[in-house]
Amino acid sequence: MNPLWALPLGLGVGATLGALGGGGAILTVPALVYLLGQDPRVATTGSLVIVGASALVGMVPHRRAGNVRLGAGLAFGGLGIVGSVAGSVLSRQVDPAVLMVSFAALMLAVAAVMVRRLRRTRGVAEVEQPDDAGVRVPLLLATATGVGLLTGFFGVGGGFAVVPALTLVLGFRMRVAVGTSLLVIALNSATALASRAILGLEGLDWPLIGTFAVGAILGSLAGGRVAARANPRHLTIAFVVMLLVIAALMLGQNVPDLA
Repeated sequence: MNPLWALPLGLGVGATLGALGGGGAILTVPALVYLLGQDPRVATTGSLVIVGASALVGMVPHRRAGNVRLGAGLAFGGLGIVGSVAGSVLSRQVDPAVLMVSFAALMLAVAAVMVRRLRRTRGVAEVEQPDDAGVRVPLLLATATGVGLLTGFFGVGGGFAVVPALTLVLGFRMRVAVGTSLLVIALNSATALASRAILGLEGLDWPLIGTFAVGAILGSLAGGRVAARANPRHLTIAFVVMLLVIAALMLGQNVPDLA
């Protein structure tokens, strides 16, 4: 397929990521599979390149604003290495239909998490927490490993899990958690990609992936401006509806193949 089609798709995915933060990049794999004709296992590898590059670029303004904790981000990403490698190996072993059904289930889980957040914050002002809360090491290790596993297996950034982990486990303020999560996403993506490179990167369409990545980066910058003006609650509701529709279509197409 002409890689130029990847540019507008990347812009759309990037705009969603920039407007909503954690969770927006989950649209990358469905776009690569169903709109650009990529094999599911190849798409999850290409997604790692796109998501990792977008996270690195998106981290720059957060770093300038002082909202990235390098030490904590490196530690969280380092703890997730085992899960990231395991997820990468496991992803190559499963049937493509199983992979896509599992991905649809992940999308439903993300939608549920976002709905829960909407209910919690309805009519309640966000209370900023100090950055010096006590670290619960077992919970931090389990969370970092789980996020790494998701990144390696599905090719997603896992921001929907990283941001709550940084706020609840490390006590970060929301702005700091979002900025630091981009560093974690970049590290997890790089680790998972390196694991897959060892096993072989056959089938990747680099012009398509590169074009999609450029679009996603540009779109994320534009999405950040949209988020500053739009009602975040309305954006989240629209995203949840989109996740539910895409997940339903994916289940409808792949569940019969499992039979």
